[in-house]
Amino acid sequence: MTFSQGGNFEGGRVRRRAGGGTIAAGGGGLVAIIALAIYLFTGQDVSGQLGAGPGGGSEQETAVGECTVEQANTDPICRFSATMQSLDAFWQTSLPAGTAFAAPGGVEFSGGTSTGCGQASAATGPFYCPPDRTVYLDSTFFATLQQQFGAQGGPLAEMYIYAHEYGHHVQNLTGVFDRADRSGGGAESDSVRVELQADCYAGMWAGAATETPRPGTDTPFLEPITAEQLAQALDAAAAVGDDHIQQQSGGGVNPDTWTHGSSEQRQRWFTTGYEQGSLAACDTFATDSL
Repeated sequence: MTFSQGGNFEGGRVRRRAGGGTIAAGGGGLVAIIALAIYLFTGQDVSGQLGAGPGGGSEQETAVGECTVEQANTDPICRFSATMQSLDAFWQTSLPAGTAFAAPGGVEFSGGTSTGCGQASAATGPFYCPPDRTVYLDSTFFATLQQQFGAQGGPLAEMYIYAHEYGHHVQNLTGVFDRADRSGGGAESDSVRVELQADCYAGMWAGAATETPRPGTDTPFLEPITAEQLAQALDAAAAVGDDHIQQQSGGGVNPDTWTHGSSEQRQRWFTTGYEQGSLAACDTFATDSL
């Protein structure tokens, strides 16, 4: 997956954080991590009940500067920034009628960082935090995805992750988060439907990015996607399937505990968005069987 030649990507779209410090193994740090985990998996904000607050340590934040196309094609952080700009351009014109567009923030961090959902650590992985409307990316996640979960990697695999988290922002804007009951799990649960819809939204973006022009130009963000690149994105979707993660963790597969969907489901819904390219096709709540 490569960005089309011509011009540069503006700076300031994504910010980098450093100096968050080591997350404490006990006390406020651990409580904040637990609060974040509960929020991400159930949608319930329990930070007040647990006494979770911002993490310790002084963080320094800097904006990612302007990136050339070559940098966006080779440097992960520039790729993150350029992909967010591509997602902005796509969703500005793809939201349901009457839904106002507002771009989410983007933050890359290492070690740990404070968020509107609680304290995040490297173990959290990429996530979207609704209270501060920001996509967070730990810089070591993709190495973990390949080394521990057997993903192939590749640029489109990384961009699929960004687009999935951005899909949660779209759900926040359209009210899906408010309507869905994310308090439980299971193969047919609202939790899984929310995640599979975000996969489908990621597919929608990927299918359109080769035709979505960069602002002020006639140049599309991405060059045509090859079969190999598409396979890498689907491989990443399979790697984060609940059944695959359970297998890699050495336990049995238990659909009753799923919160994100199986590898097959995640691949299928990404493909649905990629091939059909419509919000209606991505309505995971309109079907009895996922």
